[in-house]
Order: sequence, then C-alpha cells, then structure tokens
Amino acid sequence: MLIRNVSLLYGKELDYVARTNVRISGKHIGQIGKGLKPNNKEQVIDCEGLLMMPGFINSHTHIGDSIGKDIGINSSVESKIHPVSGFKQKILKNSEISHLTNFIRNSCISMIRKGITTFIDFREGGLEGVNILKNASSTIPIRPITLGRINYYQDFKLIRQNSSLPDPQKSDLIVLLKNCNGLGISGPNEFSNSALKYFARQKTMRAIHSAETEESNNISKRTTKKTETRRALLAKPNLLVHMTYASKGDLLLAARNKATIVVCPRANGALAEGIPDVNLMAKTGCNVTIGTDNVMVNSPDMFREMDYLWKVSMGIHKIRISPKSILKMTTANAARVFGDKIGVIQRNSFADCIFVEKHAIDLEPMHNPYAAIVHRASENAIRAVMFEGDIVHGKF
Repeated sequence: MLIRNVSLLYGKELDYVARTNVRISGKHIGQIGKGLKPNNKEQVIDCEGLLMMPGFINSHTHIGDSIGKDIGINSSVESKIHPVSGFKQKILKNSEISHLTNFIRNSCISMIRKGITTFIDFREGGLEGVNILKNASSTIPIRPITLGRINYYQDFKLIRQNSSLPDPQKSDLIVLLKNCNGLGISGPNEFSNSALKYFARQKTMRAIHSAETEESNNISKRTTKKTETRRALLAKPNLLVHMTYASKGDLLLAARNKATIVVCPRANGALAEGIPDVNLMAKTGCNVTIGTDNVMVNSPDMFREMDYLWKVSMGIHKIRISPKSILKMTTANAARVFGDKIGVIQRNSFADCIFVEKHAIDLEPMHNPYAAIVHRASENAIRAVMFEGDIVHGKF
C-alpha cells in the first residue's frame, strides 16, 4: 500500500512533515519520501488533508474492571481499589466470566476507535484473569501487553520479617509468566524486600505501582523506613506507575535506574489524589508516559488525558509544558520501552497509525499540529485507524 500526499509526524521526535508518501509493507512501515512511486498493482491511497501519526500507547490500564464503571464514585481510593480489601476485588470475584469478557471487549473496541493501538494492562486474578483478557481481546485488532500477577500478598508482619515468597507462589508465578507478557506488581506495600528482589530476577517485563497516594508513601516509611519508590526499585521495574508523591530524590533514583514513569493524571484527579509533576519528572531525566488506569474510574481516552494533563499542570505549577512533549508521552516515549517498534512512524516499525482530519471543524485552521492534537482533537477528528498495516476503524 502506498499512502500519498499525507502530512506526517515522523520518528522519535515526531517531526512534522507537511507532505510526503509512505509505503506500508505488510505489517510494517516501509519507505518514506516524496519521490516514492507506486509499484506494480500496489494499492494507492491519496491522503491529502490528513495527518498521519503513530497509534497511541496507553501505558497503564486495569481493563478488567470495565464492568464496574462509576460504582462508589465518592468512595476513597483505598476502599475502591486496594488489591486486598477494595470493593473492586469483590466485584471482579463475584462477576460472571462471560460478563467480564463482554465489557473488556467493549473497552478494547472503544480504545481502537480513539486511536489506541496498544495498551499495557495490569491483570488481576492470576492465570484466570490473564486468560479472560486473552479471550476478550482475541478478535479485536489491538495489541494488549498483559502484565499478570499472582493472587498473593504479604501483610506488614511478613514485610517487617522480610519473608521470602513461599514456594507454592513461586510455582504459580512460573506458570503465570509463561502465559503473559510480564509481571504487574500491585505495590511495594504488599511485599517484603525479599519478595521484590525475587520478582527482579524474573526475565520478563516488570511494572509496579509506586507513590500513588500520600498515605501509601507514609505507610512505606512507617513500615520499612524507606519511601515506596526506593522499595519499588528493588523489583528492577521497567515501569513505575503513578509516582504522584515521589520526591525529587526518588525521581533522580528512578532516572538512574532507567525506569520509565507512567502517570495517570485523570485517574489521580478523579480519586482526589493530586496531580503528578511531569515537569519535575522531565527535569530529573525520567522518561514519562501516560496511562488511563482503571476503567471503573476513568474512560480509556488519550485525547482527554493529554488535554487534562497539559492544562492542569500549567494551572497548578505555573510552568508551560510544550504540547509536543505531552504528545510524545503517548507515543514516542512509550516506544522506548518496546525498542521503537511501536509508537513511532519510521522504517521497520509496526504500521500502527492514526489518520487525523486536518480540516475537522474543531482543528481548522491547524497552525500548530501538536497543540491541535493535544487539546482540541477527539475521536471525532479521526478519519481512520491502522493496526499492523490494516485499516481497522474508519475508512479513506
């Protein structure tokens, strides 16, 4: 397929190219350049008036709780989503698998329509939870990165005693990791240092919640004399999720350990738990990405996430963040975690793309494409979504 006369956000820096041609070779991006000519019998699509950009990467979701939208909307964060005592866990435990599957599938469809082509999900429920997500997403043209977890948590007594992970749970973990993409650890307040170090030895992607709330950070300090982030880093995570209450020292430590930070600003706001300081994260050298978090609390919409983060950050911290920087958090920054194979448009990357109407009523005239996408665009501005070289939503 040859896409002609398209505007493009190219490469790791999302450089704006006013007009070019892009060849799609199977599932991947092939050649890019103005001088490209159609091959024999190649499909040619004229994309005059469209902006081609990378598909969004939603770097943190809990899609399993799609069945519980807005239940307990005024409840505290702990009563809602605590991994042991939260009523979310009771909902998941007492729901029919067919119902969970149906609503997870609906959330996947919603994400594709909004230009999200990859999402990284923290999968509760052990192996069964992983399989529910596999079955729900199997017919949807979207890429789930599934981070499973075992159904085991340690109390404060075991944490203080630095108890190791029991052998039965180690066996469960081995089976789990053979069936998913990595490990999604609830948080350092549920595990001892010994258990966190055991997780670090697993040869797979690792992610962990950290410093989401002021209270969780204080619990860590009272229990172990260390911040949540310092303990979370014992698991050697690829992704540190939230970091809303991480100190500058914690952020510098995260940067030295090359752990990408995933912020979830709308979910934090909805749970009355503050707003992450993405400017400080960037200043300390952290790679920052964005996730939409629990579907129970928040809709999986990266357009709304970017708009909210951009404006509320300026409103609270009085520091302007460039729209391009925010857009990179949903695409190119997340691409670093996956070796630049998704989240960017460049040769040999997966052809996961969004085609935005430059002349959409809310965007025209598009003087600044980054600002237009970050705080004006919505799914209404999407003409089509491509996943691995196929148009899977909309049409030209």
